[in-house]
Amino acid sequence: MKKISVLIPCYNEEENVEAICHAVVETLERDLPQYDYEMVFIDNDSRDQTRPILRRLCAENPRVKAIFNARNFGQFNSPYYGMLQVTGDCVIEMVADFQDPVELIPQYVKAWEEGYKIVIGIKTSSKESRVMYALRSFYYKMIRKLSDVEQIEHFTGSGLYDRDFIEVLRKLDDPTPFLRGIVAELGYKRKEIPYEQPKRRAGKTHNNFYRLYDAAMLSVTSYTKVGLRMATFVGGCSALISMLVAVVYLVMKLIWWDRFPAGMAPMLIGMLFLGSVQIFFIGVVGEYILAINQRVMKRPLVVEEERLNFEPEDREH
Repeated sequence: MKKISVLIPCYNEEENVEAICHAVVETLERDLPQYDYEMVFIDNDSRDQTRPILRRLCAENPRVKAIFNARNFGQFNSPYYGMLQVTGDCVIEMVADFQDPVELIPQYVKAWEEGYKIVIGIKTSSKESRVMYALRSFYYKMIRKLSDVEQIEHFTGSGLYDRDFIEVLRKLDDPTPFLRGIVAELGYKRKEIPYEQPKRRAGKTHNNFYRLYDAAMLSVTSYTKVGLRMATFVGGCSALISMLVAVVYLVMKLIWWDRFPAGMAPMLIGMLFLGSVQIFFIGVVGEYILAINQRVMKRPLVVEEERLNFEPEDREH
């Protein structure tokens, strides 16, 4: 009997973890009774009642498992690490707030049975803020045009991944993994299933501006050269323009030396412009250096504090 693993990362989801657990178990037992299954929650150091609820769920059902991180390791490391810990023939990753519809699970498995090793959900619309959805659309289109590899628009990471692809992820040994880019760059032939993203069932989203910016910069530094190329081109163009302006001013001063006041304003404006350009691109280069630094340090994806309902042989080697 094949085994399906359902991975649900969570952080301060006390209002959702029990509901998502029951909904997934009901769907698996009703629509996919021919499969064995396990549910794995990986908690990113929640500060509310998420962990006590998970302890109770694990005590009630031995197929429900939990990994408790020692601290918050970020929105990318924790799910990626969880995918390496599951024991099923495939893993289905979903969020705890029901924004990845549970109804997609049978569709994912059906496509998997057809031979696809990667089946992903693609948002065709969303019940979230229209402004936020429009900004996300603009971001995806921009990254897709600038990236050196194919990028998947409106793909959040939710989907089914075959054990063969999990082994590919295990061999990468990347301390700052970006699953969306890895699926596009290294993944097998995939099937995309469209869906409308519903609103959160309960609670507040934890994706503030800083987290969204972090995700955007990770994709930029991992899959584009545009920041560094822009620094080169803009710097060269600015230098050329500055030289032309200097020559023009020199000629005008030589011709009309007695009635052409050069003044300080053009010089100050030029210095401020060039200074701001330099500072901006120093920041861009810094993002690339930060990404390199994180990869060179080779820190672990996650440090576990505790795991529940796992057998000793289930631990990643």
